[in-house]
Amino acid sequence: MTVIGAVVERRAQEGGLARHPSNWLEVTPASVGFSDRLEECFDSAQRAGALKNLHGLVVVRQGMIAFERYFPGIDNARGRPLGQVSFGPETLHDLRSVTKSIVGLLYGIALSEGKVAAPADNLLGQLPEYSDLAQDPERSQWSIAHVLSMTMGIEWDENGPYIDARNSEIAMDLAADPVRFVLERRIVTTPGQRWRYCGGATALLGALISRGTGENLHAYARGKLFKPLGIAETEWVAAADGVPFAASGLRMRPRDIARIGQLLIQGGTWEGESVVPRSWLRDRIEPVAVLEDGRRFAKHWYIGRFETGSGANRRVVPWSGAIGNGGQRLFVMPELDLVAVITAGNYNVADQGRMPLMLMREIILPNLRLDA
Repeated sequence: MTVIGAVVERRAQEGGLARHPSNWLEVTPASVGFSDRLEECFDSAQRAGALKNLHGLVVVRQGMIAFERYFPGIDNARGRPLGQVSFGPETLHDLRSVTKSIVGLLYGIALSEGKVAAPADNLLGQLPEYSDLAQDPERSQWSIAHVLSMTMGIEWDENGPYIDARNSEIAMDLAADPVRFVLERRIVTTPGQRWRYCGGATALLGALISRGTGENLHAYARGKLFKPLGIAETEWVAAADGVPFAASGLRMRPRDIARIGQLLIQGGTWEGESVVPRSWLRDRIEPVAVLEDGRRFAKHWYIGRFETGSGANRRVVPWSGAIGNGGQRLFVMPELDLVAVITAGNYNVADQGRMPLMLMREIILPNLRLDA
């Protein structure tokens, strides 16, 4: 078990954290272990232009909101222009590919209810209408684990803008049968051998969840995940046929995204009730695929480390999290009892990941006292 796994397991064995009310308690940063310089450092970076197109930041420590900021900005809803938006605690924001990680949680919930197949089971065996593809020796090797870990080995390219049909996800969305579009992609590596970012894998998970539960993704999420956490208002952008875009369609408030992170820290329980099976969360952070930059990926969640400071002040912090186009981030750090949510408008920008990393490495983590 990884370090993060051990912390999640310990907190789960403690029975979750019943101290968290339905509505967030807001406290001062200093009261939960942050230095007095946190706000000063943040404001200085904002004035210097280092937080370009930041829309929202929510930092939760010990189950309470310790730091929160919102800024106006130009935004869109999965490509639909919204113009200038005055963001605040009640404003929904695109999650983009953070949606993928939430779909990973939904699969774990559906699995615990016996409504979807186990990760080790054959993928095409769950999709009998595509039996013609099961005749292919390579495709017949696919398990659901390959889908969960994005190691199907198919040709898939999302490097282009998400407004261009040459982007594989956009091409999938435009296809008459998105599921078949994914399953028919050319196989370029042996399944299980290599990780390749693939919104098509998430679309397959969404299809399996919907088939197994008899509900579309949004309806299932509302009943099994959002409602138990006290999340009332969400949107999930759907295709013309009403099927929610599993890879990138969810819109939520940053505070509510933070509830998802807090749920993970609490081992899948909320106010004493199990929402996501503890075993799924424990397995979620066990590494399955290794990315070129050293991060790992398991059941649609990323696993990495933050390194901040130097010398005696150097700190290495394990995290698991979710990442979305434009700078959307959910970072979960059980060892520190810390959750950070970042929303931004840097869609399709090459260096969109720089600002969220700077916020974590240079502002939030350096201003958290180790002994707190």
